[in-house]
Amino acid sequence: MSAWWQSAVVYQIYPKSFQDSNGDGIGDIPGIISRLDYLADLGIDAIWLSPVYQSPGIDNGYDISDYEAIDPQFGTMADMQHLIQAAKKRGIRIVMDLVVNHTSDQHPWFKAAAKSRADPHRDWYVWRDPVAGHEPNDLQSTFSGSAWTYDEPTGQYYLHLFSPQQPDLNWANPELRQAVYRMMNFWLDQGIVGFRLDVIDLIGKDPDAGITANGPHLHEYLQEMNAATFGRYPVMTVGETWGATPAIAQEFSDPDRHELSMVFQFETMQLDVGTSKWDIKPLAPQALRDTLVKWQTQLDYRHGWNSLFWNNHDLPRIVSRWGDPGQYRERSAKMFAILLHLLRGTPYVYQGEEIGMTNRPVANIAEVTDIESRNAYAAAVAAGTAPATMMQAINRMGRDNARTPMQWTAGAQAGFTTGTPWLPVNANHDHINVAANSGADSVLATYRQLIHLRHTTPLIVHGDFIPVATAPGVMAYYRVDQGERWLVVANLTGTTQSFTSSDHLEAVVIHNLEAPTTLTGLELQPYQAFAARVEAGADNQSEG
Repeated sequence: MSAWWQSAVVYQIYPKSFQDSNGDGIGDIPGIISRLDYLADLGIDAIWLSPVYQSPGIDNGYDISDYEAIDPQFGTMADMQHLIQAAKKRGIRIVMDLVVNHTSDQHPWFKAAAKSRADPHRDWYVWRDPVAGHEPNDLQSTFSGSAWTYDEPTGQYYLHLFSPQQPDLNWANPELRQAVYRMMNFWLDQGIVGFRLDVIDLIGKDPDAGITANGPHLHEYLQEMNAATFGRYPVMTVGETWGATPAIAQEFSDPDRHELSMVFQFETMQLDVGTSKWDIKPLAPQALRDTLVKWQTQLDYRHGWNSLFWNNHDLPRIVSRWGDPGQYRERSAKMFAILLHLLRGTPYVYQGEEIGMTNRPVANIAEVTDIESRNAYAAAVAAGTAPATMMQAINRMGRDNARTPMQWTAGAQAGFTTGTPWLPVNANHDHINVAANSGADSVLATYRQLIHLRHTTPLIVHGDFIPVATAPGVMAYYRVDQGERWLVVANLTGTTQSFTSSDHLEAVVIHNLEAPTTLTGLELQPYQAFAARVEAGADNQSEG
């Protein structure tokens, strides 16, 4: 019997930008509650809720100062309990985002640890003596600069793989691990149904050896966490693992290993990245196709599982990144949806993706709020990069692109707030918004249809995946289950591409342009995509 999350569709909410209920310009939990009927109508099964814990907000909530308190800007614990129950009534589960690689430097644990080398909490974090009067080694922060900050009062450096205000926890300390597990059980007792575990592949780090991801004790810690917390519940867990390969993802998600349900892996989402996130190269459609096929064929879905996503709070909008935010915005948005949602794995929809939201370009660094982008800009410009060059990269890849407020209406502030939003609303909300997506041919309608198909078609969830040989700009594959065969075809480019198949077309299931009447000699229009029930021909072009 399959787990509920295998046939589910998960919707990520970035609370600060979803819906403001009190006019302060910041999205909140009551605002989310007010939009639950919209989400129920969309058909999603679970909400992945980005952090709403108490936080100074250095990294927009991913720097937690109290795991068991709701940040006042988002509401109260009573609001959170109301959300869990109100969502449950609509058949929607709540999955909490959880950061256990690090805390805020304002967390009581770190405040105690920083007081004295003798404090019982000292070893809950990673401290090292200076080496020759400098940092212990050359580990670098994801947010630029050294991963070590010197603490003058106690004469040691502490580790932070992100900002200095986000000190890393020491998972080698068993007391720390038990404290984390108690906190996780607190939330499970509140009625949530799982966790998205932020940068979870870093908790097994060995900083003295320069190892950050996939450290020697990582899986040992996860198995202990599973046994002490969520392993006793029918919940979903997904780990953020930037360096995972299919083999590593299999280790995380094999039910027999008792670790996680699945992971977020980012090989696909780094195909246009050069030496760094800000060194951007053109996407090669063939590389996109090959990487998607790799993750469909090299991970054993009968003994493991995978996530499917284009967007999240850390990634730019897919339509702006690899599609066409202009002439073919709707068509490319639908193409990416059809291509992804009919693969094996659990699909994730990031707020606004279902209406084809785009990046919001800015003119200068003063308009950027994201700490990662601001730090990268400062470091690059200091090293000689032209400010205009760095701004071009930030407008393409910066995290603010995903965090602009949800576009509900064409009215003032897109219906997000009656006040001044914490991050400006994209000017294109006058025509890209939920209200404008009411038609049967809208991007939103395509997402509703795909979610309904996943709920009603076992082939999508459990069917075999068979790639099809195509021209470089096209991806095509079969999904096959108990004699039923679907062919999915997507033009990944903004130019016409040829595709042909000897299969007999029985019925087109979903499409983003006119439905084809034959599979022979097709000229796929830019970003055209469709799925069809077919009967295999004599030569069906299958690979492998």
